[in-house]
Amino acid sequence: MAEIIATQHEVSEPSTTTTATIPNPVTPAASGRPASSYGAAPHDPSKPPVKRQIVCFSFYKVMPEWRRLPAAEKTAHKQAFVDVLAKWNKPGEFLSLTYSTVGTRGDVDMCVWSIGYAVDELNTMRSELLATPLGGYLTSPHNFLAMTKRSQYQIDRPDESESEGRGAIRPGGQKYIFIYPFWKTRPWYLLPATERKRLMDEHIRVGMSYPRVKLNTTYSFGIDDQEFVVAFETNFPEDFLDLVQQLRETEISIYTLQDTPIFSCVRLPAAEMLDRLG
Repeated sequence: MAEIIATQHEVSEPSTTTTATIPNPVTPAASGRPASSYGAAPHDPSKPPVKRQIVCFSFYKVMPEWRRLPAAEKTAHKQAFVDVLAKWNKPGEFLSLTYSTVGTRGDVDMCVWSIGYAVDELNTMRSELLATPLGGYLTSPHNFLAMTKRSQYQIDRPDESESEGRGAIRPGGQKYIFIYPFWKTRPWYLLPATERKRLMDEHIRVGMSYPRVKLNTTYSFGIDDQEFVVAFETNFPEDFLDLVQQLRETEISIYTLQDTPIFSCVRLPAAEMLDRLG
């Protein structure tokens, strides 16, 4: 099917056991297909349109009281949480990836990144997570809702990492992800289209010079506070740091209104992510 969430070679299907239901991070590779997603290839009109996806990044903080529970009780709580993630991991329909933020953020401990096709499904899945015993000990300081949408800014060559455009997100399996909400200034939207394209062309060229960093851009206009949510996947955090520093020097950066908070996340199977909570 054209609008699958993740192809088999990018993210493996979940295990049949309930303790390892989310795909493991892939081994870092220094070579191979570039991961960059800057600039989508034009949609092939002979193919059906790519169905747009609902994307949600939910960040959770565990209450200190939970860490003081008996070990056996915490183990049961974690298993129930993993079971819900396993139930909702439906290839081609609904996918969740799990990340630890222990040690990288003070206000959150973990992230659940879900990709699906219906807000109602997302709502139901999150309610089931919160209904678990662990859910009673969680707060959610940050939650970003977005949708996929084709970019209006294109480059001259097709990028095979995004052959169907931004109508579909395909997580690449990298070990790290860097996530933040993003707003542009109002003057940006008043610029002529030709000027915006000129500025974006420079932005895209810089991004393409870091092929080991994959960008996932999603749109939040009208459905959440931010305008965009960006998520950079990579096995090389140093590349992402250098990329962001170089982007600060581009002309388009003056039209950034806000691009914080930034979340540095380590991709882990769900059970291991929960074990790192304590």
